[in-house]
Amino acid sequence: MITNKRIGVLAGGISAEREVSLKSGNAVYKALLGLGYNAVLIDAAENLYESLKTKGIKIAFIALHGGYGENGAVQGFLEVMGIPYTGSGVLASALAMDKEASKKMFMYHGVPVPPFKVINLELLSGVKPSVSSLWSLSVDFPLPWVIKPVAEGSSIGVSIVKNDNEIADAIKLASSYGEKIITEKYIKGKEIQIGILGQRVLGGVEVRPSREFYNYEAKYTPGLTRYILPPEVDDLTYDLLKTTGLMAHNALGCSGATRVDLILDEQGKTYALEVNTIPGMTETSLLPKIAGLAGMGFPELIEEMLGLTLESRQRIAGSQ
Repeated sequence: MITNKRIGVLAGGISAEREVSLKSGNAVYKALLGLGYNAVLIDAAENLYESLKTKGIKIAFIALHGGYGENGAVQGFLEVMGIPYTGSGVLASALAMDKEASKKMFMYHGVPVPPFKVINLELLSGVKPSVSSLWSLSVDFPLPWVIKPVAEGSSIGVSIVKNDNEIADAIKLASSYGEKIITEKYIKGKEIQIGILGQRVLGGVEVRPSREFYNYEAKYTPGLTRYILPPEVDDLTYDLLKTTGLMAHNALGCSGATRVDLILDEQGKTYALEVNTIPGMTETSLLPKIAGLAGMGFPELIEEMLGLTLESRQRIAGSQ
C-alpha cells in the first residue's frame, strides 16, 4: 500500500526559485498529511542523499522549481537510488528546462512557436563591435523582442525590448543567469496556461497581469494579476489551445502534471512558449486553480499526481 511508504516532499533547493519552491513543498506536505500519507518535508539544499537514506524515503514528490530540480538532474539521481518520483522523467525534464531544446522539439512535432534566435555570449567574448550591435544583426525578425535566459523559470531574467537602446540592459540581465540567451519575437495577445495531468487536459486559465507581461513580480505579488477561469475565448479557440497544450506536453515526452504556457495572438493563432514540468503547487497556484475548474480539489490533485508516479515508474524495481 502506498500509504505505508514514506514519501519525501523535495522542496527548496538552491535555484533562484527557492522561496517559491518552499511554499509549494509546504502545501504538498500538508495535503499529504491530511490525506493520511506518511510524508516528510526535505529541503533539497542540504545533503539530499543522506536525507533520503536516513529518513527512509520510498517515493519522492518533487516540488523543486528551477535549477537542478527541474532540469533532470534530481530525477536522474532518484533513478540511480531506485526511488520513484512525481512528474516527468530525466530527458523530458531536461528538454523542458532548456528553452532552445524545447522549441526545437516543438517545431519537429508541429507545435507552433514564435520566431526565435539563440546566441551564446561565450562565443562572442572579445568580439567587436558591441554585443548589442551584433545582436541586432543576427536576429532576423523585427522588434519588439523578448530576451531571456535559455534555462530559467518563473520569468526570471526576462525583458521585453522595444528599441535598440534597450538591448544591452536586457542582455546584461539575462546573462546573469547563463551564457546562452534566447531572443524571441514578442507576440501581443492573451496569455493562456493549460493544465495537463497524464494525458488528461484539465482546462486553462487566462492571466491578465497589471505589469507589461506575466513576470516574477506579477506571478508572486497578490493583486497584480487577474486570473480568468476559463479563458475568455470561444469554444473552438479553447479546444485549439487545449490541443496545442497537450501536443507540447507530448512533444517533450512529459508525464505527470504539467502546465503549458501559450500565447493567443490577435489573429487567433496559438503559440507554445514552454512547458513547466513542476508547476507551482500552492493552493493558489495556476495548476491547482485549473484543476479546481475541472472539479478537482487540491488534495485530490496531489493524490492523482502520486498515483501517476506509480504507473509511470514501474521500470524502477518496485518501491523498495
